Amino acid sequence: MEISEHLEVLDAEGKLLARAAEAAGTDAKVATCPDWAVRDLLSHTGTVHRWAAAFVADEHASPRPMGEPPELDGAALLDWYRQAHADLVTTLRAAAPELRCWAFLPAPSPLAFWARRQANETTIHRVDAESARGGAPSPIGTEFAADGIDELLCGFHARERSRVRTEEPRVLRVRATDAGAGAVWTVRLSQEPPVTERGEDGRADCEVSGTAERLYLALWNRAAFPLVTGDTALSALWSEKSGV
Repeated sequence: MEISEHLEVLDAEGKLLARAAEAAGTDAKVATCPDWAVRDLLSHTGTVHRWAAAFVADEHASPRPMGEPPELDGAALLDWYRQAHADLVTTLRAAAPELRCWAFLPAPSPLAFWARRQANETTIHRVDAESARGGAPSPIGTEFAADGIDELLCGFHARERSRVRTEEPRVLRVRATDAGAGAVWTVRLSQEPPVTERGEDGRADCEVSGTAERLYLALWNRAAFPLVTGDTALSALWSEKSGV
């Protein structure tokens, strides 16, 4: 996906998140994150937005602390979140393509990284806000969901901090059934961080499959896997250990 497409998703998803949070109320429990109320969700996501925007606006070349969440609640917290989201979108849209700043996952450029990362961050937390509100969730586009799966598998879980490990080498296949022939990932598990290859390479011990949207939510632990074939212990391991 292009940077502009990620920014369109980020813009829309942040507005949906705020709308769902307002409807639910800041006291409401977040079904997909049982330890959180909506106020925690807004504080966290808004703090991440401000943290991300600072890297781009100030061209920070090294990691910086996230900062403390605001001591706000109710309508004031919602206003603060909306402003943090709007400022992030504005900052990313105004950034030069040749921007150089810190990023923590591989990407074609720092700007591409932050646009993609914040689009996914906001989408997942919009799902959380809608779980607190109740009712039908907003859809996630197939192309974006497949791209988000790729970021999660090839980026997040390639890092040393991934806890998805197995004593003996195992292979988990992830297949999005509605996103074209290329929407398949082979995840090699061992005592080291997972190694993901795009495509279907060899035999898998377990395969999880379904629409890109359903797989995206399942891999982020916001829904059950649509279909699991083979050794279900591997899909259970993912659900238990893959939190980031």
